[in-house]
Amino acid sequence: MKVTLLRLTENPLNLISQAYRLCYASMPKDNPEEEDKFIKACIKNEHTSPIEHASATFLVEGISRTCSHQLVRHRLASYTQESQRYVDAAGYNYTIPESVTKDKKLFDQFKTSITLAELTYKDLVKAGVKKEDARFILPQAIHTKIMVTINFRALRNLFNLRLDKRAQWEIRHVAADMVAALFQREPRILCIFGDILEKHSK
Repeated sequence: MKVTLLRLTENPLNLISQAYRLCYASMPKDNPEEEDKFIKACIKNEHTSPIEHASATFLVEGISRTCSHQLVRHRLASYTQESQRYVDAAGYNYTIPESVTKDKKLFDQFKTSITLAELTYKDLVKAGVKKEDARFILPQAIHTKIMVTINFRALRNLFNLRLDKRAQWEIRHVAADMVAALFQREPRILCIFGDILEKHSK
């Protein structure tokens, strides 16, 4: 699995600060730390619409279709996914859950099923069946790539749901990698997501 932050709103905290200050007809502080505290306080008061002005675009690679199905349930985002109608799916990698790999018999059975599905897919395509129809045989474990553009308010919701320990393990890893990519690019972003991270670190 690989999560890459392709694009982030330029100076997102400055833009968000302007939006909040517009609401209250107030002037920003010269000190970034004071502005971050101001933004954090607004979010704590559940005033979150101004953070929609900032967004991030991620490229998520090497996740299963099972995982991407969960990701696209976050509807307030834009998605572009690798197409199985046009791209030959033969030879792709697959995600195998750790719970399966721990048991050799189940692991071998899982791999056999994957291999059989892929061989059937190849036979269908070779026989002239369109890839859009042959793909029906492919397992959800097959890897996919997906681009996600999402505003910070929707991203807070995604993190709140998917960083939770009760969330499915693969989507939880995606959310954690998104967080890491954001903080590497813009450490000040803690004032937007810090409360959620703290909540799920307990």
